[in-house]
Amino acid sequence: MKKSGKWIFLAAVLAAGVGGWMAWGPRSGGPRNGKSPEYQQVPVQRGDLKVTVQATGVVQPQNRLEIKPPIAGRVEEVLVKEGEPVKKGKVLAWMSSTERAALLDAARAKGPESLAHWEEIYKPAPLIAPLDGTIIGRKVEPGQTVTAQDAVFVLSDRLIILAQVDETDIGQIRLRQGAEVALDAYPEQKITASVDQIGYEAKTVNNVTIYEVDVLPREVPEVMRSGMTANVTFVIEEKQGVLRVPAEAVRREQGQASVRIAGRPGGSAPEAKPVETGITDGKWVEVVSGLSEGDSVLVRSKGGLPARKNLKSPFTPDFQRRR
Repeated sequence: MKKSGKWIFLAAVLAAGVGGWMAWGPRSGGPRNGKSPEYQQVPVQRGDLKVTVQATGVVQPQNRLEIKPPIAGRVEEVLVKEGEPVKKGKVLAWMSSTERAALLDAARAKGPESLAHWEEIYKPAPLIAPLDGTIIGRKVEPGQTVTAQDAVFVLSDRLIILAQVDETDIGQIRLRQGAEVALDAYPEQKITASVDQIGYEAKTVNNVTIYEVDVLPREVPEVMRSGMTANVTFVIEEKQGVLRVPAEAVRREQGQASVRIAGRPGGSAPEAKPVETGITDGKWVEVVSGLSEGDSVLVRSKGGLPARKNLKSPFTPDFQRRR
């Protein structure tokens, strides 16, 4: 009776093992859908490939200059407005020193003739643009009293995008490299740009090491404003009319790339064919040699797989694990 009970227990364990295998795939780590991989044939075709690196950035002046008055006093007249381009030497405003403002106020109280007399003798001081650029900030109005420490205008020579590039990608960025910029505020408008400067000192942002890269637009659009958030796409490499296959069709083992092609007629398994690959954009892979245009490679289907009834027990001698 004891021996009989022992054999019954072993049979129960064996049955449980077979049932568990049928419910759980040997490689998936979870319940199988009862099917093994199917493949579809994809023709090798010619197309364009573009390898890119993505980064985020902020629009800001490359050279931001705060203009402060040379003397303390009162602003008499403002000649420019925000967004206006100016040339070096242009008069931005006229202002009176503290002494002139007090003198003119006293003369004004005596009458128009006295005021005109002192205005002719005591001239106002000009506030001059020190370089070519655009007025991006005006912080003063006529009649306002200012000190020599007040920034009354903010001048920018040109707007750039300061991009933050991850240290793992910075080795692929080079000067005068092409880039494409899309502003969050105007995502449909693509701005052609290039790399103007690559930072030498790293910064840590949210525990990530980044380098700052100045991206210079070829033409600054009217809608671009300082402080806007932008997405920058750096073009690392670009090729036209190359042979390419889907990235999921390429396998790499021990440094050798290969693709799967259909086996011989009669239902034989797919065969691996070595190939030499070039660049990839993550979706497509360039094929340098090993395939010709019009050949077909096998890509695993996302959907259909054969029924569970085709699976055999792992305890049978002729069982073969399917990939």
